Amino acid sequence: MTDTPANSAPAAAPTTLAQRIAARLGSKVVSATGSFDETTVEVLPENWLAVAQALRDEVEFHFEQCVDVCGVDYLGYGQTEWDTTDVSSTGFSRGVEGEGPGRFKWSNRPIVGAGHKRFAAVAHLLSIKNNQRVRIRCHAQDDALPVVPSLTGIWPGVNWFEREAFDLFGIVFEGHPDLRRILTDYGFVGHPFRKDFPLIGNVEVRYDEALGRVIYEPVTSVEPRVGVPRVVRDDSRYEQAQAESAAGMK
Repeated sequence: MTDTPANSAPAAAPTTLAQRIAARLGSKVVSATGSFDETTVEVLPENWLAVAQALRDEVEFHFEQCVDVCGVDYLGYGQTEWDTTDVSSTGFSRGVEGEGPGRFKWSNRPIVGAGHKRFAAVAHLLSIKNNQRVRIRCHAQDDALPVVPSLTGIWPGVNWFEREAFDLFGIVFEGHPDLRRILTDYGFVGHPFRKDFPLIGNVEVRYDEALGRVIYEPVTSVEPRVGVPRVVRDDSRYEQAQAESAAGMK
């Protein structure tokens, strides 16, 4: 038996869900944070299934239900196209530099922000027993071919969720029993929720009377245009005009 120094205090027991997950799973999680009553757990692909299994099976957590799996594209994350310092402070101004989705050339496309891979899979878990929710996120290591292990072996109900993320973002869920498109048409080109996907699409579909069938062809009927809302900025001229009008001045 050893004596405890009088001036040392015992380590505080983890109290929040994020702290308990970090304490229990240790190096299997990159980070576990909580803000605005929401808990987010970052996981590497090689630990994705182990963390999910622990969160489902361990009594302390008991997240028996996965309510959603979705994809995220972090292209241009942390960047902004809106001018805030070098535009006019009077009158109307668009105040936009044209760098957002649909307003850039491929050679000048946004890049992934520092510290982030481009594609991530996000699963939202629910513990009915403990009345708690948690979000787990896994960044694919390869932007050219994003691959994340499938959660269907742990929560079979995420089958269609993962197919949707594959269809819309191009994220490949390794081990999925039937990974194919679920929302777009057969032969669809690209993944429409990627931020560099053309807003008018790659092809358009029409029925050809001469051929007697539906055909795909390059988009010609839609102009590639993106509207930008005007920004109303304070202007003392209008305030002065209103004051003079109220005073009866001409």
